Amino acid sequence: MTEGLGPVTVRRLVRSFGSAAAALAAGAGALARIDGIGPALAARAAAARSSGAAARELETARRMGVSVIPFTDPSYPECLAQIYDPPVLLYARGTVLKADRHAIAVVGARRCSQYGLVHAERLAGQIAGVGMTVVSGMARGIDTAAHRGALKAGGRTIAVLGSGLGRIYPPENRKLADEIAASGAVLSEFPLSTGPQRTNFPLRNRVISGLSLGVLVVEAARRSGSLITAAQALEQGRLVFAMPGRIDSFASRGAHALLKEGARLVESVEDVCAEFPYLFPDRVPSPEEAGPDRPKPRIGPREEAVLASLGAEERSIDEITAACGLPPAAVSAALLSLELKHLANQLPGKMFRKAC
Repeated sequence: MTEGLGPVTVRRLVRSFGSAAAALAAGAGALARIDGIGPALAARAAAARSSGAAARELETARRMGVSVIPFTDPSYPECLAQIYDPPVLLYARGTVLKADRHAIAVVGARRCSQYGLVHAERLAGQIAGVGMTVVSGMARGIDTAAHRGALKAGGRTIAVLGSGLGRIYPPENRKLADEIAASGAVLSEFPLSTGPQRTNFPLRNRVISGLSLGVLVVEAARRSGSLITAAQALEQGRLVFAMPGRIDSFASRGAHALLKEGARLVESVEDVCAEFPYLFPDRVPSPEEAGPDRPKPRIGPREEAVLASLGAEERSIDEITAACGLPPAAVSAALLSLELKHLANQLPGKMFRKAC
């Protein structure tokens, strides 16, 4: 809640002091000695702590039935923790489950066509129907249709807001937020009273993609925020899917651009399941049926580099990072993806090896 103290800086503080509690207890002088902090930011952080604002925020959250999940908490979403700049904490209404690591984000335009609304609801319902969690931003248009589709299918859905949980936006979706929280979760990284500021939404979008194995863009114009979510998904090592639309519709041009750039085309949930054969073995051909050309899980260049550095012997993250030359955050994200694709195994003590 201190201006200038973002996720990356807070993680640096926790590492430097050994724990979140120790970082919170540190004085301005000790904070200022940490790289990237400086005297001015250290003074603001110390003043914010002594003001009692954090205690008041926690009490408000308690009265609202909102959980506050710091990134050091075991219940913090595993997939999200692997991105470069995960939120320092999440405010949550509802419950985040371990099973939510198998999630697909369904996003798209606020100003969408009836075609887009119908198929966003249909596809989200199908995704929820096979047991995956549907993640979206609860915005007007495609996002709202995606949440409704998942709920109608009796599945789980998670909404990630660009405002605080005390300022549901858009306001007409307050009832939808209640329905989502009853069987899934409504999340935000912003303080409870934060309004829907324009600068919040790109930050919100990185959380949507960070929570997901892939992002499905249903309908989007060329400059849609959904394309930001797709770009962030690629940076995070996630898959990008797109649904084709009408060739004469401006609302389809963003999704069509993604398809031209190599996004996976989606007409039904089977196109999504095909990318995750380790999750849906009954929906892909068996080795006997597929023969020698049976498709393998697709991996990106970062995953390929990390996989090449693995062997039958156990290796630590530090050893893997040194071998492949990627940043530690990228290595962690790639390892998680390789685990989910059953191409790598994590062993006790955070050791890894190539799957047999």
